[in-house]
Amino acid sequence: MLILAGVGAGPSGDYQSIATTTVGSGGSSTVTFDNISGTYKHLQVRYIARNSGTGDNFIAMKWIFNSDATAVYSNHYIYGNGAATGSAATTSASSAGGDGMLGMIKDNAAGYTNMYAAGVLDILDYANTNKYKTCRLLWGEDLNGSGRVALQSANWQKTTAINRIDFSCATGDFMQYSQFALYGIKG
Repeated sequence: MLILAGVGAGPSGDYQSIATTTVGSGGSSTVTFDNISGTYKHLQVRYIARNSGTGDNFIAMKWIFNSDATAVYSNHYIYGNGAATGSAATTSASSAGGDGMLGMIKDNAAGYTNMYAAGVLDILDYANTNKYKTCRLLWGEDLNGSGRVALQSANWQKTTAINRIDFSCATGDFMQYSQFALYGIKG
């Protein structure tokens, strides 16, 4: 498990770097951003990641807020892969992403060993204690001539300010060189 404490803000632009982590050799089951300051309007996480599985599957990445894995998340997605499209929704889920949602990380099966998914996750009004928290995620992956792109949304049905985010995979671990970067967005 990787845990990063919130650090000082970066340059004075609209996006300020809060923390970045790169998974080391041996992989990691969880990537955590902790002690997130409530001084921004929104948060953004940019990632590239791959999974340690070898079953030629797409592995769902999921995330929870403030260590809350209770059934208070809802999820929606739409995707396309050049040949087909799809969509789905879940309610009363124990995480954002994951829980029956489309895979976000290609596993390490033969032919895909060096391919990563990339995504940008926006967490809106994360410090507002008067509303539920909403996320939107745009992600995609190239698989040597195939691949997919998807748009997801998630809702955490709590009004608590977010100060911690835990990312994990539905199965397997994040592999070495997977990277997550957390930014604060001024409002």
